[in-house]
This record gives sequence, structure tokens and C-alpha cells, in this order.
Amino acid sequence: MRFLLVCLLAIIVIPLSANSIFAEQGTYANKIKFIQYLDENTALEEVKNGNLDFYYYRISSDRIENTKSREGINVYDSTGGSYSILVNPAESEEFNPFSIRDVRFALNYLIDRKLIVNELMGGFGTTMISNYGPFDTDYLLILNQLEEFQFRYNPSLADKMISDALEKNGATTMNGKWFYGEDPINITIFIRSDDPVRKSIGEILASNLEKIGFTVTKDFGDLNKAFVVVYGSNPSDLKWNLYTEGWAGRSAFVKYDSLGLAQMYSPWFSNMPGFNDPSYWNYKNDYLDGITQRIYTGNFSSSTERTSLIQEATTEAISESVRIFLASKIDQYVVNENVLGVVNDFGAGVPSRFTAINSRSSSDTLNIGVKQIYQGAWNPVMGLGDSYSTQIWYTIFDPALFKHPYTGETFPIRSNWKVETAGPNGKLNVPSEAIIWNPNTKSWVEVKDGIKATSKVRFDLTLGNWHHGRPMDMNDILHSIYFTLEWGSQKQDDDKTFDTEFTPRAAQVVNTLVGIVPIDDDTIDVYVDYWHFDDAEIADWASMWSSMPWEIFASMEQAVMDGKVSFSRSGAVSKNVNWLSLIIPKDSQIIKEYLEKYRDSNFVPKSLESFVSDEHYFESRYVSSINWIEKYNHAVISNGPYYLDGYSPESRTIQVNAFADESYPFGAGYWGEFENVRFPKIVGVGVPDFVIRGEKSGFSIQTDSASQIQFFISNPEGLVVSAGTLEIPADLVNIELSPEETSLLGVGANNIKLFVISDSVLRPDIFTTSFLAVDDPEQVIPKTIVDDSLSDSAIDDSYLYVFLLILTLVIVFILFFFREKIKTLKH
Repeated sequence: MRFLLVCLLAIIVIPLSANSIFAEQGTYANKIKFIQYLDENTALEEVKNGNLDFYYYRISSDRIENTKSREGINVYDSTGGSYSILVNPAESEEFNPFSIRDVRFALNYLIDRKLIVNELMGGFGTTMISNYGPFDTDYLLILNQLEEFQFRYNPSLADKMISDALEKNGATTMNGKWFYGEDPINITIFIRSDDPVRKSIGEILASNLEKIGFTVTKDFGDLNKAFVVVYGSNPSDLKWNLYTEGWAGRSAFVKYDSLGLAQMYSPWFSNMPGFNDPSYWNYKNDYLDGITQRIYTGNFSSSTERTSLIQEATTEAISESVRIFLASKIDQYVVNENVLGVVNDFGAGVPSRFTAINSRSSSDTLNIGVKQIYQGAWNPVMGLGDSYSTQIWYTIFDPALFKHPYTGETFPIRSNWKVETAGPNGKLNVPSEAIIWNPNTKSWVEVKDGIKATSKVRFDLTLGNWHHGRPMDMNDILHSIYFTLEWGSQKQDDDKTFDTEFTPRAAQVVNTLVGIVPIDDDTIDVYVDYWHFDDAEIADWASMWSSMPWEIFASMEQAVMDGKVSFSRSGAVSKNVNWLSLIIPKDSQIIKEYLEKYRDSNFVPKSLESFVSDEHYFESRYVSSINWIEKYNHAVISNGPYYLDGYSPESRTIQVNAFADESYPFGAGYWGEFENVRFPKIVGVGVPDFVIRGEKSGFSIQTDSASQIQFFISNPEGLVVSAGTLEIPADLVNIELSPEETSLLGVGANNIKLFVISDSVLRPDIFTTSFLAVDDPEQVIPKTIVDDSLSDSAIDDSYLYVFLLILTLVIVFILFFFREKIKTLKH
């Protein structure tokens, strides 16, 4: 149930305004065509010419660096994406140098992060060493931990660290090459050739490793190949040692990132080498698992304890160096100048869910260029995980709740909520009518007498119709809860409701869900053992929703249990079946066959048999989904402002049409408030010419549209001597340093780093500069002394210069006047 997980489970979270009105169409455009453009230069020209309205992929900065190159377009800067190296730490029959932690860690000194940012990315980015970049809200919490690593490009140090570690483990060198026994130590780097930056990163890293003495094999490919070679193979087979990863911005900006550390570093999340496939070698780190699970499930008693957990996890993750982060991206998106309504989400950027919904032009059709039209798989359980598919999916699907594009706070889309909590230490009584799904008895049961929960959330849902015309109802919600509890339960012998990727994630939700009480047709109470210091985060965790009709879920589930397809990529590879994709005709026909069986047999899912007695209800659902698949040749049915009209592999296009249904709750322009945003700015910084160590000093900062400033002052050794957070009254704030703090400064250049934010915009403006600290002011020639040398005599001289200038001008004027007079007399 946490927002980021919910997207994967199809139980997604997000409520809507209490005063919502029901509209016939929720968009300005009648349809959107998503068109593949692999070449960014061609896409740029198409946007300029008006053949494309947007391009949902970054454009190289050198193509839009001046006014002429920006004619006909608007350029939007966006942050959120990043580059990393995934390292294979598997132990194998063949020697793997990266199974040694010190060798992995040494890569941090072998990679020139500044070169990547300044040269490969054209300066549009910042270096990073953890999953948190400088524009992430949790970044400031770990700044001290990051500074302690002091990573700098130092290939000599990397060589020494690697050599020491290899020799300790029995490797030897011969003619400048590393050997283990009689075999050269070979490293295979899987390099993404479809991304110029990652291709260059891979080439440079390969060269540096060869210089150290490794034999390097370069394997080039795109994401589809990576799904097989990297994410779909047993790490101990050593089909790869290093992989140049790239991460798009999140689907939404988040204020409290509960999942990022788990996703990027923790084995339990099924995103580390081995991916929790029981038949593979798997990376293990119980310490990281424990910490990140506590962060994810709200197992902390205060914001301070949460911060400590994040700091501990970050330090361990960087030290392990199984996933090494390199740089965060500042992507530049181009939009035709005639298009209005862009919402540049701080996480997703221009391709946010609100842009396509809110945008408008002179045409009733939006043409959007995309880098890839289809990669991965389209299913709401463990598909729809790549940025290319999610950008389209979020035009089709309305979640229950979502994240504000500029604050990252949870806010309502299709449900409102009321939170009651006794947390972090108290408990609430759970009513006897509360129920829970029992995976052992395969039935809903009443909760045990006397059971208690930390929090209760009442959700008032805004349902409306599914795209196939049938009303969304409480049965869809109940079935989605059943699905999470059934597939998130511990694996039993011959358990068919288990997925190597989905189950470990869903299990975290299962462990906290105490019970539910359906109140009426659109209201449900949810009891959870979860607490957060922000009530909206409790609602996020407890949210119950469904992204597709229950009959589609039931059909998918049975197809997976029968071994015809798999929900996840790793499951598909290990079982040698298709990764279920509802947009593909072959897979949608499998779903249709199950729907027809259910229709013909009057099938009632166990999850719903105690709630519905009208068999015509079930038949109408099956028939509606069957008719949809027959009409559109796919099984993607959801509830958003657009519906999927079709996918054409031949033309590499996907078209979505406006869902013109009177039950849809939002009219065109409903999200227009997100179009314009005022960013906090640092306008000026008053830095003293020098600070005398051991004496009081300070800085003055002028801002605009900012409410809070965070500052870090460090000495030349990197030690933070002063840090804090201050409120900003009337756009002016002073940072004061005590004599004790200035005594910790170093003689010479010290540093100050400033971050300002506002209550409505959590993207900071960042300023960094250095200042001089001395023991004796006579050691320097202060600027103020030079300025004071403008004494009375100097001032007198300046007056003399002004007088002479005026006199000269007067003489010139007189001469010009008499010259004109003479000319007149001559005539």
C-alpha cells in the first residue's frame, strides 16, 4: 500500500476533492498519439516544426544552447534521473573480482564523476554517490554521511586498493595482466548503447579497468537485452560483471521517500543481483534489509529516528558498493511553443501524469514523441515498471491518491480520507466486524477478539465507470485487497500464489494490515499497524484501490497459476514463459479465454462469493471485458481520463482517446493550478571579506519566495563546523557564527553551502561559495582597507575630475554652436 509499491500492485493510492464535479471529459484533447522517435535530433526538429507537441525524452544541451536553436520551442529543465553502475557480487566457479567488497568499493575512485557531469552531460547534472541527489528532499539528512566518504577521482588509489585485495585473495599479475590461477581475470561490462552518455561511461570504465590489468569484454545492448542478460540471468553465471544503469525521474516527486533505499540497495525488494529468484545466487544483506524495512513500514517513533535510519542505511549501502551512483541528471525537455498547460513535476519532469491530461493546443490531438514505444511489459502487478510505459499508463489510470508535483505531499485524486492514530506507541481497538483474508482457509474471516491497530483510516472513494462501461465498485477494492494478502503471504509448499519479485514487496504490507470494514458502497475503514508523523503518509500506506477491474485480475491470476505467463520478468525467465503484457494481442487472448470460461461456468471468485449473490452481476462483468478485448485487441482496461485505443508495433505508435463518460469526476482544466509555480531563490549573499578565528561573525542572505534556509559551513578538511535550519522572515535572514564555531574554521578558504525552500515548493535553490578565515587580520589586505584609502584627498581628486569633464563638454558645445552659426552666415 505505500504509494510507490501501490503502483506495482494495482492497489494505488490517491483521493479527490470533496467538491468534485462530474464531467463529460477530463481532458482538452480528444486523443493522444505517442510516436517513437529513437533519434533525439529528429524529434527536436519535429517539435520545432509543430509535427510533435512534446518529446518525452531529454534533448542534448548542445542542440538547444542559444536563442536561434530554441526558435519555435519552449525548453523545460527537470531533475530526478540518475546514472549508476550495477555491480555483480556473485560468488562463482569462475573467479569474480567483484565478489570482494574492497574491489567494488575501489570503483568509486576509478570513476571520474566530474568528467561525466561536465563533459558527457554538458554540465547538466551534479555528481552523486548515493541514490539521493541534491534535489531530493532527504538529501540534506545525509549530507554529513556523504561528505565523510570524500570520493575523488584517483585511479592510482583505485589500482592500489584493487591490487591489495586481489593479491590477498590469491590473484597474480603477469605481463601487466591479472590472473587467477592460469586464467586471465575477465570482466564483462554490459553497456547500454541506446544512450550516448551511458555508452561513453561504459567505454571509459572499460578503458580504466584495462589499464589496471583486467581483460575486459564489452557487451552492448538496449533495455530489452538487459532484461535478459542482466536482470534475467543467474548472477553466478557471470554473463555480466558491471552494467551501466540509467534511472528516469520518479513517476512523482515525493516528500518522504520510504522506498528509495530499499529499491536501490536492499535484497528484500528484489532489485539487487539474484532478484530473489530461489534458483539463482542472491546478494544478501540482512542489516540493510532490516533498516530499510523499518523505514518502509514506518517502524520509527519520530522524524529524528527516521533520519538516523536513513543515515545508517546510506552509509552501509555506499560501503557495500553493489550499486554505485555517479550523477544526477538535469534533463531538458522540449515543447512546441503553441502548447499550453505543461506541468513540470519535480520528479517526473515534463512527462508527468498531469502534463498530458492538462495540455492544450489549437488541435484536438496531441502528438507526443517518445524514445521507446514498448519495453518491458504491461501488467499492473509487476509490469509497467519502465519509464516509457508508465508515462503512457498514467494518462489511462487514475490512482486513489498521488504526490503533489512541487511539494511531494500526498494529496487526493479519487478518495478522501480521515486518519485516527494512537501511534507511535499507543493502540486503537479494532471492531469485531472487521475482516481479513486468510490465505490458509482461502476465505475472509473476522479478526481475532481484542486485536488492536496503530492507526485507522476511513476512505471515501470516488468510483465512476471503468473504460469498458461497467461501474467501478467495492468488489474491485475487496478483490485487490485479497490479491495483495494472498500473493503477499509466506510461500507454502507447492504455492502457486507466489512471485519472486512481487511477494517480498507485498509481504511488507501484509505484515501491517490488521483488518478492514466495508461501510457502504464507496466507504471503507482500514486498520493498520503503521505510523508516520505526517497523517497523509498513513493514508498513503493504508490506501485501498484497484487499477483494473477485478475480472481482469482474476483472469491474470489464473493464467499465472496455470503456468501460461508470469507477472514478473524474473519469473518469466526462470519458468520460460511470457512476461504477461496485456497490451499484446497474444496475451490478451489468454485473458479473454479465461473470461469466457468464467462466463460459461458462472464462476464466482472466492474473494467475492460472500459479498455478491447476483450471478447476472458476474456475467455482465465478464461480457464487458470480453467485448472490450474483441473490439480493441488488448486487455488494458482502467479508469483514467484517457483509454487505450490501440498499439501498433508496425508504426511504433500507441493511441489513447479521451474517456468521454458522464461518470468521470474531473473536467478539463481541473489540474490547471499546477501549471505555474514560483521557485524559491537566493537573491544575494553577504559574505565577509574575512572571518577572524575565535571571534563572532556571520552572513546575511536575501531571498525571494522562500520560507526556510538550511546551511552547512565546513572547514578545509570537510568538517562541518556549523549547520542548521532557519525560518526566513521578510526575505532576509542572518546566519551567525559563535566564537567557538569560528575557532573550528581552518586558516584559508572555508566553505558555506545554502539551500532555500518554500512551503509550496520543496525544490531548493542551492548556493555554494568559499570565504577566508584568518588568525590575524594583518595577514591579509582587506578590501575594506583598500576602500578606506579613498580619503578626503582622493575624494577631492574625484571632484576635480568631474569638474574638468564638465568644463570640456561645455567647451565642445560652444565650439559646435559657433560652427553652426558660421555656416548660417555663409548661406
